[in-house]
Amino acid sequence: MTAEEREQFERDGFVIIRNVLTPDEVAHYAAAVDRVYAEHEAVGKLGPDRSLHKLSAVASCPELAGLVDHPNAFPLVWSMLGWNVHVYHSHLDVHPPIREPKPFRFEWHQDGGRQNRELETNPRPRISVKLAFWLSDVSETGRGNFKVVKGSHLTNRIDGPPRRDIEWPDPEGAMEVCANAGDAVFFDRRIWHARSNNYSELTRKVVFFGYTYRWVAIRDHMVPAEARGQLTPVQKQLCGALDEGRVNDEIEGGDHAWGHFHEEVPLYRDLRDRGLLDPSYPPLIP
Repeated sequence: MTAEEREQFERDGFVIIRNVLTPDEVAHYAAAVDRVYAEHEAVGKLGPDRSLHKLSAVASCPELAGLVDHPNAFPLVWSMLGWNVHVYHSHLDVHPPIREPKPFRFEWHQDGGRQNRELETNPRPRISVKLAFWLSDVSETGRGNFKVVKGSHLTNRIDGPPRRDIEWPDPEGAMEVCANAGDAVFFDRRIWHARSNNYSELTRKVVFFGYTYRWVAIRDHMVPAEARGQLTPVQKQLCGALDEGRVNDEIEGGDHAWGHFHEEVPLYRDLRDRGLLDPSYPPLIP
């Protein structure tokens, strides 16, 4: 993470990373998402608007494992959170064009659910960050773009309606983030955000990965046993499939997720071997 990226992330709550994926990678991952979509379509498991919001991205679509530690985007994750991390929540989304206006629903939120009621500080702690890999062109507004309010990650509340179905304007400063297929958006989970409706002629396709500390429980389903052999050690750590060292020890296994045995954590070793640990930044200290 460059000094400029870190400054922008701390100020705005998000950064756009251009050209993370090559055209061939976009085609590969989009085809994998299309396969999952077709499987759900065949058994009638799409939303009323024919959309798909599928949790546990790698467990649901093992071909997406290459995104969890993609070398053009993942460094921003460990630059912010350090090496004792994993993916705790992920999903792949497909939203075809909407042909008729949808009923109003106020969708602005911060990620984390009850974290935002139960953590008492102001602003609340970051806890997690998220990467959104765009597999469709949202370089223009109105295509189901990711909407944010810059700098709102440092604000615990925004004005909203008493019920989500009451017509209410977007928060002041709201913007649609425009990105090309192959770009990624890296954002703080605290930023107030929403998805805009897709009234274009394109199908919106995007994969989200939320990263947090390994002492926070994983929400995703486990990667199927038959797919784990295809994962690298770092990918196993990120996807909750780590099988080395004391991670499954009856006595010390629980402490493993606290990062006490750093030599047994694949990402720690990887960063150490590449000279990327930074003792001036606490999350990257052994």
